Amino acid sequence: MEFQQIDNSYMVYVEKEEKVMDTLTNFCIDHNIHSGQISGIGAVKNIDMGIYDIKAKKYHHKLFDDMHELISFQGNIALKDNQPFIHAHIAIGDHNMQVFGGHLFEMKVGAVGEFILHSFNQKTYREIDDNIGLATLNLCKL
Repeated sequence: MEFQQIDNSYMVYVEKEEKVMDTLTNFCIDHNIHSGQISGIGAVKNIDMGIYDIKAKKYHHKLFDDMHELISFQGNIALKDNQPFIHAHIAIGDHNMQVFGGHLFEMKVGAVGEFILHSFNQKTYREIDDNIGLATLNLCKL
């Protein structure tokens, strides 16, 4: 992984064969990033993504082993159990230009992984919402 800081933001290059979520989470830990926004593009493989079943309160996973274009990676960063947690959704495209998308669990960079991370100065938190069954953002209520 390589990175360059620009003000409160970072350009992060995740290298071939690196796990994206692990690498970005460790980057947040190493740089004391507790909340923020993250986006990215690239070419990825070994993709584990899913969709949440609200009735069953569990995720359904789908695995994509082959190389795909990372069309869009959008996520946020907040503290969950006092550790930075990245909640990200992605859209990927295959060689037939079919597009798939969902919640990202993990993926590896297949060729290129380019991410922009904007760090916020204040901390944000996630807490379990029993009605949903997930750790959701717990923000200041005005």
